[in-house]
Amino acid sequence: MSLDSVAVDGVPVLTARVVSAAVPKGSMATRLREVLGPVFEDTDFAAAFSHTGRPAIAPGRLALVCVLQYAENLSDRAAAEAVRVRMDWKYLLGLELDDPGFHFSVLSEFRARVVREGLESRILDIIWERCREAGLLVAGEEVRMDSTRILSVARELNRMEYVGQTLRAALEALAAAAPEWLAAQLTLEQVERYESPIDAWRLPEGDDARKRWAATVGADGFALLAAVDGAGEHLDWLGRIPAVANLAEVWEQQYLLDAAGRAVWREGKQLPPGQMRAATPYDPEARWATKRGAGWTGWKIHVAETCGDDQDPNLICQVTTTEATVNDSEQTEALLEGLDAPSVVYADMGYISAAHILSAADVGIDLVGPVRASGGSADLFGHEDFTIDWDREQVRCPAGHDSTDWSTTRTDYGKAVHKVHWRAPVCDACPLKALCTRASSKWGRTLSLRPRDEYETLARLREEQRGEAWKERYKRRAGVEGTINQIVHRTGIRRSRYRGKSKTHLGHCFAAAAINLYRIDAWTCGYKPSETRTSHLSSIKDHLPA
Repeated sequence: MSLDSVAVDGVPVLTARVVSAAVPKGSMATRLREVLGPVFEDTDFAAAFSHTGRPAIAPGRLALVCVLQYAENLSDRAAAEAVRVRMDWKYLLGLELDDPGFHFSVLSEFRARVVREGLESRILDIIWERCREAGLLVAGEEVRMDSTRILSVARELNRMEYVGQTLRAALEALAAAAPEWLAAQLTLEQVERYESPIDAWRLPEGDDARKRWAATVGADGFALLAAVDGAGEHLDWLGRIPAVANLAEVWEQQYLLDAAGRAVWREGKQLPPGQMRAATPYDPEARWATKRGAGWTGWKIHVAETCGDDQDPNLICQVTTTEATVNDSEQTEALLEGLDAPSVVYADMGYISAAHILSAADVGIDLVGPVRASGGSADLFGHEDFTIDWDREQVRCPAGHDSTDWSTTRTDYGKAVHKVHWRAPVCDACPLKALCTRASSKWGRTLSLRPRDEYETLARLREEQRGEAWKERYKRRAGVEGTINQIVHRTGIRRSRYRGKSKTHLGHCFAAAAINLYRIDAWTCGYKPSETRTSHLSSIKDHLPA
């Protein structure tokens, strides 16, 4: 299809007159049209369409329909139906009342085009531009950010179901693509083993029986992959079938071949790390992770929103989608680079490190968040109890003993760290040893110190965080948790609608844009963000006796 679509030239007269009569007080859709205009232009998505072919349905309208779809948590069918029958949607989209709309499959094709050209973030960026043009945003906003888990659209499987379903998916794909070739590779027993979904019958009971079943599945998978490799030049395309390629990847992650050529489960450290290990055959990019005791298969969404004064609405300015296994701290620099030059960014401890604070300060950003406590515990000495002479590279312990060794190494992540040691005889004879170290090695006490600028920054911040002024300032960050709650419950993004990271991220951009439209509408109607609700039980704390 080409981009030669029908131009959106205002709201048709009849549509405007009928909607004005039917909805005299207006609706969100009609108010948004008055404030932001048509929102998206067809040229915003020019890269996704060719210059030849029959005219496409206006991509600007399709983008807005996708945002409205998330705003009301509708399926593709329901969104296409709303375009046909709802007057306020026709008003916002600039359609005639008798416009027949489009088939719901057009939305899926549009999303595929947007993902293929890497235009996912344009959805949120364009709304951001329209808000700035409408005077709803000012430069130098304060920003707050946080993350939450997103479940994959594919359901979770235990490990045995996973390998069984992976092999079955490959067999199903080969049965459709090359049935005669596959029939020559299988026995009746194998066909009966995999013709029904693995979860449609009981798995063997007992560890030994399950291990034998897993070994059988592993052997079948290796035999199939060997047959695909030896299929000949005329069938070399079999290995490029996505389900077959996924089978090869999963078998490499889950099985080993012993000296006798038998399939053996990988166990413990033999398994690849979580960020490299697929978790479901139906969404190979999804990863399994845990946080605070809760595990899930899927993704993380990182949300940043403005949080300035009461002169402008708080709007989501950035969403980023990562694998579930990615730590928040690994995304801090990328998130800060993607923001529109904020003066202050509030984040929780997961995003904060001394290196991040210093690098943010270099570009004029005040990164505010709690830093981790220093080493030690309530009954042991911490870093602050030692006197550090950075110039002489020497540290004096609380008992007055000077360190005997100072070296600089790098962590597994490439970060510099200073290692400071005391000799074991000195520490063994020290009367304060019980308060200092419990390590048993050729060394006595060992300290790990960050580079000087990071260490001194952390020491200063730890002192500031003890004060009420810092705590009062940091309260501003708490509002982003309400935003995450709103985006999860209003748009239904807790479970992704699509497979793959790119389409999941596109859905997150639609969801964030939908929340922004809600907030713009509320702002134009005079509604301001409400204060955090205090429960009745919490409100009586001030009346309790000291």
